[in-house]
Amino acid sequence: MFKEFLNKINSLSPSSRIGVFSHIRPDGDCIGSQIALCRWLQLKGFEVNAFNDDDVPENLEWMQKNVTIEKPDQGKLESCDLFILVDGNATHRYGSFEEWFKGKNQPVWVIDHHPDPEPIFEITISETGASSTCELIYELYAQDNVSLIDPEIAKALYTGIITDTGSLQFESVTPRTVEITADLLRKGNFKPNEVIERIFSNKTIEQMQLLSASLETIRLFNNNQIAVMYVTKEMLNKSEATFSDCDGFVNYPLSIGGVKAAILMKDSGSEGIRMSLRSRSELDVNVWARNFGGGGHKKAAGAWHSGPLENAIKEVVAVGVNQLKDIDK
Repeated sequence: MFKEFLNKINSLSPSSRIGVFSHIRPDGDCIGSQIALCRWLQLKGFEVNAFNDDDVPENLEWMQKNVTIEKPDQGKLESCDLFILVDGNATHRYGSFEEWFKGKNQPVWVIDHHPDPEPIFEITISETGASSTCELIYELYAQDNVSLIDPEIAKALYTGIITDTGSLQFESVTPRTVEITADLLRKGNFKPNEVIERIFSNKTIEQMQLLSASLETIRLFNNNQIAVMYVTKEMLNKSEATFSDCDGFVNYPLSIGGVKAAILMKDSGSEGIRMSLRSRSELDVNVWARNFGGGGHKKAAGAWHSGPLENAIKEVVAVGVNQLKDIDK
């Protein structure tokens, strides 16, 4: 899988500088894969810059030990001889990079597990059967020199796999995924709780108050097969929380018995509504999200609606209902 990637990397001058981008609104998989890839490049002797337009979430900041993820800087971008994008299939997923890169000549590679990557990359490592991009980065180490994985790298890769698989619960998990996580525990010499507690056991009272308010908004549609839950700016103001505190909220309506798909809507008023869609059925939320300028995976995707909220609920649910009808046929 990585043969061309490795051949081209090994042909680069040792003085080459490589910029590694993770997607905006970063999560555990994109930060974990970015950290682990940057460490691999550093161990190969390259100068590396890690970029993201957005801040690293508080529960993932601990991974920045030998790699610091920074905001894109004009001078540093210009100095890069190559860019590698992780955990996103299109340049718009990387914020300001898409606009900055227009007219530039540096090669751009991508490592990702989302379907339908843009056909613009010089090298594309795209494997939709992988549980996560971190699983693919592990395979890069495995095909090069797996002994390079130290505790820092192991924990970064483990974080990405755990967060993108619902702690190894999703159908994307394969025997290979479990084998990789076991090897990471061995090589990193750590217990799962050392990572799990840093990721998940750090909720604030503000987040709990926001969750309480948003749970009251749950509505069920189409014979209780589709669940919608939302968060508004007013709810944020009352709880003194932020939209970033909504991470994982969509799993609550999805856990209701009989629900086949759930949507979390984050209403920013005039700025529109960002949506997280999740499925635990044959309903493909990647296809669903593409009706609203988004996309992702069959079981997890994101999208956007201009609003207002009630219109968004009506229009988005209607698409899901039609998909369920097609599935029944």
